[in-house]
Amino acid sequence: MRPDWPQRWLQSALGYEARDLALFTAALTHRSASGRNNERLEFLGDAVLSLLVAELLYQRFPAADEGDLSRLRASLVSAGPLAGIAQSLGLGEELQLGSGELKSGGFRRESILADAFEATVGAVYLDSGLEAARAIVIRFCTPLLEALPQADSLKDSKTRLQEWLQSRTLPLPAYSVESVSGEPHDQHFVVRCEIAAKDISTMGEGSSRRRAEQEAAQRALAQIGEST
Repeated sequence: MRPDWPQRWLQSALGYEARDLALFTAALTHRSASGRNNERLEFLGDAVLSLLVAELLYQRFPAADEGDLSRLRASLVSAGPLAGIAQSLGLGEELQLGSGELKSGGFRRESILADAFEATVGAVYLDSGLEAARAIVIRFCTPLLEALPQADSLKDSKTRLQEWLQSRTLPLPAYSVESVSGEPHDQHFVVRCEIAAKDISTMGEGSSRRRAEQEAAQRALAQIGEST
């Protein structure tokens, strides 16, 4: 471990001067390594990040309703975008990992990178307060706002189908399980989605009833699109 770790990384990547380096040592230490790890800081950072991203979205999208804002926030604070931020900061190279995680490439794993970024936000919050954490979040999350899809596109297929039918005062679809096969730990579901008012019947398959229903709903939406 370098004697200037992690201060040098904090200064070069975040432009941040730590008061309590122990916080950031923990933030960059995975539970697979010995010593204090980042699980508690990740828990705190997740809450701080969620608050500050919600604030950004509230300001940026004044016409969005609560459901849209929730979906947009979920898309921003998911593992993929956060891991992308972590990679851009070179955070993976700074992580302290146990030998097993090192051998398996844990420093590239999406979940580990996302957790470490959240832990870093939590450490900044404890070290310097909410304003310092806000500056970090604004700096690295604002660019992601520009690439956000329309909120409606983040709704799952069942929700979009239900809303489409409700907006036309049509009865909701009926889902029925046609078959379940496979071992209890590896089941395969086939589900039918019927929309009597539109004379539409579609089938969906998946490893769970929910996934099969989503696929059937997606196929129903495709048929509706073709018939409207």
